[in-house]
Amino acid sequence: MQAMVLREPRPIEEQPLVKTEVTDPVPGPGEIRLRVLACGVCHTDLHSVEGELPPHRLPLIPGHEIVGIVDRVGLGVSRYGEGDRVGVAWLHSACGQCRYCERGNENLCPQARFTGYDVDGGYAQYAIVPQDFAHPLPQGFSPVGAAPLLCAGIIGFRALRLSEIRPGGRLGLFGFGASAHIAIQVAIYWGCQVLVFTRSQEHRRLARELGAAWAGGAEDEPPARLDSAIIFAPAGRLVLDALRVLDKGGTLALAGIYMTPIPEMDYTQYLYHERTVRSVANSTRQDAQELLRLAAEIPLRTEVQVFPLDEANEALRLLKQGKIQGAAVLHISE
Repeated sequence: MQAMVLREPRPIEEQPLVKTEVTDPVPGPGEIRLRVLACGVCHTDLHSVEGELPPHRLPLIPGHEIVGIVDRVGLGVSRYGEGDRVGVAWLHSACGQCRYCERGNENLCPQARFTGYDVDGGYAQYAIVPQDFAHPLPQGFSPVGAAPLLCAGIIGFRALRLSEIRPGGRLGLFGFGASAHIAIQVAIYWGCQVLVFTRSQEHRRLARELGAAWAGGAEDEPPARLDSAIIFAPAGRLVLDALRVLDKGGTLALAGIYMTPIPEMDYTQYLYHERTVRSVANSTRQDAQELLRLAAEIPLRTEVQVFPLDEANEALRLLKQGKIQGAAVLHISE
């Protein structure tokens, strides 16, 4: 099969992903093989390709927002059959037995493995996933339209929950890429007022189009203080910007898997009055199931820019430069 392979992390400008012919994968017991139709391009992919996330294996095929058709099943598979359309998310597997898994936090499992990081992902013509970690997809979404739901959507949904935003509350989103453009639709569906903080005029335009009550820069003064906030951009300095406009008792959720250093802060000015700062780490299968149900119910709209498989480096470069409107997706087969 054809795949975009990372052999050594390097700046994306050096085009570290190389189109390579590799052996077709074979599903083992309990696994299914997908003929990949589309794969989303995520900021996590950029962090792993450039080495900000230390590599867990090399060579590696990145990609963890996979939409595909089951074309082969391993021994003991009963949940899916050939021809089924399913999605694959960041969480590839978890042990199911540790104290984190037992309390519903499989996203924190010490033995968790992640798609496109610990195992080969979807920048390829075929991908393998355990049947228990594949997700049925809602009707009405094309493959490229569904792909961003599988990480951008899921992590945005988990971040919304961990931000403790309530219906009718005032929510701030810092950064307006793939996750934020889905999260805003869920928040508005819940009756929240959403304020968006982003440098890009194009992103501000999209935010307003999707229902933002206000859009400006992180340094700007919003019309009112925030009950909750989420930072999607991997910039630690935004923590101070968000806390500056967060109301007493508010919660700030940090949704990135990677972030540059957070500056030293004055406790009284930024944290006092019971403000909370918390990280968002990975996601669970329950998050995926709930988000995909909401995607059909709302219904969610994904804004996508589509690239062929061999332009994965270019898609990641544009993502790094903040030039993607909504989400980038690789279209791999029909």
